[in-house]
Amino acid sequence: MTGTAKIDSDRKRKKASIYTAEKEIPKDKKTKMSSSNRHGSSGVEVRASHILIKHEGSRRKASWKDPEGRVIKNTTRESAVSQIKLLRDDIVSGKVQFEDVAARYSDCSSAKRGGDLGPFGRGQMQKPFEEATFALKVGEISDIVDTDSGVHIIKRTK
Repeated sequence: MTGTAKIDSDRKRKKASIYTAEKEIPKDKKTKMSSSNRHGSSGVEVRASHILIKHEGSRRKASWKDPEGRVIKNTTRESAVSQIKLLRDDIVSGKVQFEDVAARYSDCSSAKRGGDLGPFGRGQMQKPFEEATFALKVGEISDIVDTDSGVHIIKRTK
């Protein structure tokens, strides 16, 4: 087989395999994500930081600072709310920085990044968290947000 004939043969084989793959996988099932899938249905993306306090009703009763969940299992929701209210008051009054409080008190592993969750779009977070974050203006801090993970305060950063 000559070099040109081999190349043509390889091209035909490649075309056939591409055609077969497309035939077997419906377009809506392909793995390449469109921009709207990565950033939610609207294509809008936000960035936020948060502080999470877990309690006995949290879906996962362990954290980076309480790996066995001993404290979390013995923390009532009311106690978690009281704690996060005090932390929020100190942040809003300017006594402390949000990032410092997150690093010290948050039960989320994002604590090591000052609570930063990075960018996310709609459909990527628990609904109450998403709704609260998208309702905030950049720089604003939410009231207490209750999710299956625990109680949060959120700071929208983008």
